Formats: sequence, C-alpha cells, structure tokens
Amino acid sequence: MADGAVSFLLQKLQTFASREWDLQENIRNGVRDLQIEMQSIEALMRDADAKKDHDHRIKAWIQEVRTQSHAIEDVLDLFRFQQDQESMWHHWKMRHPISSLIHDINTRLATIKKTRESYQPMASTSSSTAETNTYLNVRVAPLIIGAGGDKIVGMEEPKRKLVSWAMERNQKLKVMFVVGMAGLGKTTLARCVFEKVKQHFDCHAWIIASKSRTKTETLRSLLEELGCPREGPNNVILSNRLQNFLKHKRYVIIVDDLWEKDVWESIKLALPDANNSRIIITTRRGDVANSCREDDSIDIHKLQPLSLECAEHLFIKKAFRKSGRCPSVLKEVSKSILQKCEGLPLGIIEMGRLLSSKSATPYEWKKIHESLESELKSGGGLSNTMKVLSSSYKDLPYHLKYCFLYMSIFPENNPVKRRRLIRLWIAEGFVKGERGKTLEEVGEEYLNELIGRSLIKAHEIDFDEKPFTVGVHALMHRIILSVSHEENFCTTVCAGGAEGNLAGKPRRLSVQTGNFDLSQDLTCVRTFFSLSSGKVNIGSNFRLLKVLDIQGTPLGNFPSAITDLVLLKYLSLRKTNIRSIPKSLGKLRQLETLDLKQTRVKKLPESVLKLAKLRHLLVYSYNMGSVVSFDSVQGFSVSTKIGAMKNLQKLSFVRAKRQHRMIQELRNLTQLRKLGIVELEKEDGSSLCHSIEMMPDLLSLNVTSLNKSEPLELASMASNPPRFLQRLYLKGSLKKFPNWVSSLHDLVRIRLKWSSLSGDNPIEALQDLPNLMELQLLDAYTGTRLDFEENKFQKLKILDLEQLKQLRFIIMEDDTLPSLQKLIIRQCNELEQVPVGINNLRRLNELLLCDMPEKFVAQLKKIGGGLRHLVHRVSVIHSYQQGHLEEDLS
Repeated sequence: MADGAVSFLLQKLQTFASREWDLQENIRNGVRDLQIEMQSIEALMRDADAKKDHDHRIKAWIQEVRTQSHAIEDVLDLFRFQQDQESMWHHWKMRHPISSLIHDINTRLATIKKTRESYQPMASTSSSTAETNTYLNVRVAPLIIGAGGDKIVGMEEPKRKLVSWAMERNQKLKVMFVVGMAGLGKTTLARCVFEKVKQHFDCHAWIIASKSRTKTETLRSLLEELGCPREGPNNVILSNRLQNFLKHKRYVIIVDDLWEKDVWESIKLALPDANNSRIIITTRRGDVANSCREDDSIDIHKLQPLSLECAEHLFIKKAFRKSGRCPSVLKEVSKSILQKCEGLPLGIIEMGRLLSSKSATPYEWKKIHESLESELKSGGGLSNTMKVLSSSYKDLPYHLKYCFLYMSIFPENNPVKRRRLIRLWIAEGFVKGERGKTLEEVGEEYLNELIGRSLIKAHEIDFDEKPFTVGVHALMHRIILSVSHEENFCTTVCAGGAEGNLAGKPRRLSVQTGNFDLSQDLTCVRTFFSLSSGKVNIGSNFRLLKVLDIQGTPLGNFPSAITDLVLLKYLSLRKTNIRSIPKSLGKLRQLETLDLKQTRVKKLPESVLKLAKLRHLLVYSYNMGSVVSFDSVQGFSVSTKIGAMKNLQKLSFVRAKRQHRMIQELRNLTQLRKLGIVELEKEDGSSLCHSIEMMPDLLSLNVTSLNKSEPLELASMASNPPRFLQRLYLKGSLKKFPNWVSSLHDLVRIRLKWSSLSGDNPIEALQDLPNLMELQLLDAYTGTRLDFEENKFQKLKILDLEQLKQLRFIIMEDDTLPSLQKLIIRQCNELEQVPVGINNLRRLNELLLCDMPEKFVAQLKKIGGGLRHLVHRVSVIHSYQQGHLEEDLS
C-alpha cells in the first residue's frame, strides 16, 4: 500500500518542479534529489508491499517511508500555501526555511536508504513465495460444500440452470463465466455442476487458473488432468497436443479462479470448437468476463448473495450444529451478525464456526459482533475470510487501491453517489489525466473496473444501467477500515471513539459523531468529512485542507475561515442552511468543485470568476412535494461574465431572467458537459441555442421557461445541436417541437413537461431514436390519441405519461416497445382503458397507476376486472392516490 503514497508523491514532485520554474537553485536541487531518492525507494516498495504481513522489519521500514512521504508532501503544500496566502516579500523570506526542510528530509532519506539496502535480499527472496502460498491456501470450496457433496444451501436454482445449460444439445463449444465477489460460492457451484454432468462427456478436467500460475503452467495442468503428457518446450507445442487430444471428443472443463484474459485466450486457442463441449469459468473479475464475451457462445452467470432465508438456514447449520436451532436469547444478536455477512456464504460459514466455539450467551456473541475488525486480522477467528477477500484488494494497481480505500471514509451500509465519489477522487489527485478524456471520464473507468473486480457494488441502478449509488460489502468494509487505519489513510471518529490514531498526524479525517473537539492541531489533515448532524467549527487548524465535505451539518452561515483554506479543491456545503457566499470566496484559486445544492444560496458574488480551475458549480435546490410544480427547481444568479470560467464541466441551475448578456457569455464555456437553465424568457431562446451550439461535448441539457405560458424558443439550434447529448429536459410551452431533437443519436432520456404540443406529436418525432431508454410526457401533448407504431422505440425501458388531459386512447402495435419494462400513467383522466396491445409487451413487469379514476383502475382488479387478462403477465401493478399506495393489483 505504501507504494501508492510514494507514487502519488513522485507525481506531485514532478508537477511541482515543472510549475515552480522560478525556484531558487538550492530548492530546485533539493526537489530533484527527493525525486531521485523516492524513485529508488518506490522500486522496493512494490516488492516489499506483498510480504509486509510476514516481516515486521519490512513493515516498520515501510511505515517510515510513508512518514517521510507525508513530510515531503507537507513541505510542498506549505510552499504553495505561503505562495497563495502571503505577499511576494514574505514568500521570498519563506524560501529559506523551505530549503532547510527539504535538506532535513533528504538526510533522513539517506538513512532510510541504508536500512533498505540491508533488507533488500530478504525482500527479494521471500515476497513472491509468501504471496503465492497465502493465495493458494484460500480456495474456498472445501469450506462451503457440505457432507452431502451437492447439497449446498441456496444454490439449487443456479445449479439447476447451469446443469440444464451444460446438457443442452448444441454442436458449438459453449462457455459460461460464473462471476461474483470472493467468498460467494462460485467454486462450490461449479463443483456441484461438474460432478453432476461429467459422466455425460467423453472427458473432463478441473484446473485452477489463479494469478500465481503462468499460461504455460495452466496449459500443462490441463494436459495432466486429461491424462496427456505435460512436457513441452513452449505453448505452441502444448496447445497442439491439447487440440489433437480433444479433436473428436465431447469434453467439459472447469477453469477455476481466472484472473487474466490472456490466460483464457491461451486455453481457448487450444480447444476444438465442436462436439457439444462445455467450459465453465469461475472468476471474481467481471470486467475480464465481459471482455471475453465475443459472441453468443459465451455467456455470463452473475452469482447472487444468499437470500435472507437461506442465509439464516446456513448460519444456524454452522453455529448450532447440535441443536439445529437458535435460542431465543441469541436471536437479536444473531440477526445483527448475519446482517454483516450480507448473504456471503464464506462469511456466514466462518462466522458460524467461530460462534459455535464460543459460549452461547448474548454477551459473548456481542463481543464478537463488536470486534469484527480484530477477528478478521491474521490469527483471528475470521482470518480465512480476510485472506479470501483481501486477495482481490491486493491485486489492485496502486491508484485503484487508493480509490477503493476511499470507501473507508464513509460509514458502513451508507451508499455513496457515483458522481460525488468520482469528483472526490479527482480532488484527491487519484485520477490520472489521459489524452482525449476528461478526468471525470477516467474516474468513471476506474469505478467501472472496481465494480468489475467485484470490490465495489452498485446499490441503486439508473435507467441506463449505470450505478447511481455504490458501496462495499460490510465485511470488506471492515477489512478496508483496518487497512486504512494501518496505512494512516483515514482516521474515523465515531460514537465509540477514534478508529485510527489522531495523534499520528492523520491525513484524512471522517467524523461520524457530533461529539468531536476540533480545537486540536489538525494541520496535517488534507481531507475532512463530517458525516453526522453535529456542529462543525472550521478554524485555522485546517489551513492545508484540500477536501472539505460537511454536507448536512446544521450551518446557518458560511464559515468565514473556509476562505483562508487556499489549497481547497473540493467544497461541499450541500444540505446546509447557508444563505450567502462571501466575496472572499475568490481566494480559493485551487477550487475545482463547489457544491451548494439544497442550500438557500440564490446568488454568487462576482469574485467567483477568479476560480479559474472550477469544474463543477452546483447551486440549486428542489421544492420537494407530493404535487409536481413548475417551479420545483430554484436556481441562482451569476455574473454576466460567466464565460471567463472556461474549465467548467457542470453548471446548474442558472437563472436566466433578464440576463441576456450572461446567456451570450455561455458560448465561451466550451468544456461544459452539463448545463441547467431556469427562468428563460422567450426572446433569449435563440441566443441560448447559439451558445449551446458552441458546446460540442454537452451531455445533459435542462431548460425551464420563465413560467408555464412563456414559450421555449429552441428551434434555432437546427444546424448544429450537441451531437453527443444524452439527457434532455425541457419544461415549458412549445409552439413547435424542435426538429433537431430527432437527430440526437445518443439521447437516452427525454422529459417534456408542460409543453402543450398540439400540432406536433412527440411520439412521431422521437420513435426512431435508436438509444432512447426513458420518455416522460407531462402535460406535453393535447391530442386525444397516442400511437406507438410497429418496430419503434426499440430500446425504451420506461414510459411515463402524466397529465395528458385530453388523451383517450393509447394504441401499441405489434412489435413496438420490445424493451419496455415500466409504464407509468398519472392523472390521464380521460383515458378510457389500458393501452391497446399492452398484452404484447413481453418485458413489461411494472405498471403504476397514479391518481387515475376509479373506473379505470377497476378494469384491472383481480376480481371483476374486465381487462385483467391483458396484464396478467405484469408482476407489479400498483394504484396510488396522492402519493400513497391505494391498492396492490399485482
């Protein structure tokens, strides 16, 4: 893990040296010496990191390297702080102490180097062996398979599906990836299927393709399993031998624990593609499985955690082996312990075994529940679980380790919004720039890889299948908390006290209780989170802070000390009660994200234009209520010179009333990805269109007119609309539907509200958009009929029809809306019946009727509903009145 600290420091040293061109020679030479020494230390870090659990001297040495890395970072930050904070004269005077600090650190590094040289032989000879042995000892099948062999709890259905798949008659070779996080039972499931079907094949083999094995070793293992000679000078000879042996045979092969795509590629090249053969591959790397999915002969089965019922059954089976039942006095604590396992079979089994060896008293079990972090460590009762889960973490490159460890900042079972997490990674410097991509796009790739590696899990999935919020498994959270504290990555302060060392100069501080004293010296802290409802007093003791996230705290006024935090890159005051922003905010020249959502701020000072590095400016609030209102979004007023902020990626929501000059200035924001405008006047529509045409990479556009009767004039964009636009929200009257919308190939969501279209039918204008997944029409059309034609809306998943006051009929022709999953009909009081053809929507699984007349709802009731037969395949049918569930018609 320490290699991450060193690598990030090297990146920072390089940036510092390239930007600070006017450094005195002694400082420049000192920085260069730091770079050289840290580069040599970094090389050993990568070797030593894998074995630090096995050598206490190496571990202590790594800790000292980390300490000096932080010391160097402190010097660089102090230099930048003084440069931004003080006069040029004081800045010149500060150079001497900066030079002395650098000299002192170089002296300490020289001592570290001597120590490193004495340890180097030990590290180079033992690290790879230790890692290999540790990994090979954590294969989990023997832990999960019961005495009955194929009687495994909660896996009957996936086993049935895979057995059926394996026995299908198909001349082609077919491959199934079984994907899931570590400890989920992938190997167990594959073993049960293998034992069930292997007698129906001419030959069979089971091999382990773990990360410690080379491609050659894997091929030789497969040949040996099949009874073939395994000797051979290279992979070509081995592959040919395997191909010849299998050429006329029907075979089933299990490739267990695949980590790398090229290992599978080397196996695949040696396999004949015929004879109705089958390959099952288990892997925790969903990203690898997806990259191997080249055609319909390769499929993926995502293994799910156990249901609550199955989890309880397995837990009782292991924890109460003799009686087979849980005593009433232990039910409450058992439930809490089981929740930590979140359906993970390995966790349930190991936890059950540990508890079965303890006294069956609430006190003893409560101690285990509260000391999970200790039990997961080496030598603890759950150390096997630790080994299995941590192997995925240890396999990460250093930049992804830091991104993953960031989840330790947030409380357990507290999902984090995807976009917030990525903005935080960027502010921390974890995301490396790549040519042709924004930092946000690279951060999205990092997150997708962590999800693909089954480390981070998606909690809420958006309509486009992107995660809206993410989190980690509870047991994995305890593991990364332990690593985070050990590495001084983050100190967590909760009700029971600090988890981590407050006296050890914490770099990141996450306060999750309201009772915390901030008066102590915290100049070492670079990141501060308040994740409770307690009060927070920000003072000068945070002067080198870079990330400040205190959303949801009971702030009434903007803390004046914040404007002295001149190194700040990320500032979130979301969901606080602040009303105004001081002019001194302009001092925060490094700021990249300013999040003032759900505050009472309505105007930003002119000085905000000095924030040249700002990428995300989010200042708006929602009026949340059961009734949808036209003015539900409250925006903010900004300077007419907004065009000076050329690095902006997101800007929402800007008030456009009487702001003609500001609207023209928007054309200079050519980097915008998201733009939100409210209170747009008719005469400014054309000007806004011309500005938007200068934003070639715009992905999301949200425009609201001044009021319901004020028309949105957006026809002027016909010549050059943003071609990559994915989300479009138009709220206000439309005299004519904008023709350019029909050309938006990448559009996935469109919401039209209060459009009141009469001549133009929006269905006809949108039906050929190839990627449209969500369509909402709220008082958007005054016609009496909507026709969904054959083979149209091929990808639409969600259709939301609201307040279409004159609508009487909805016609859905055959083969229309083939992907529709959710249909919402709200306050369409003239609609006589459910859509004609709704019975042909094979994927429709949710029908929501909101504030619809009783006679309409009565047609779909289970008893006496005349049209019930049309929706008999729909699994969820709910009727709501005023936001409350009135009747479940499912």
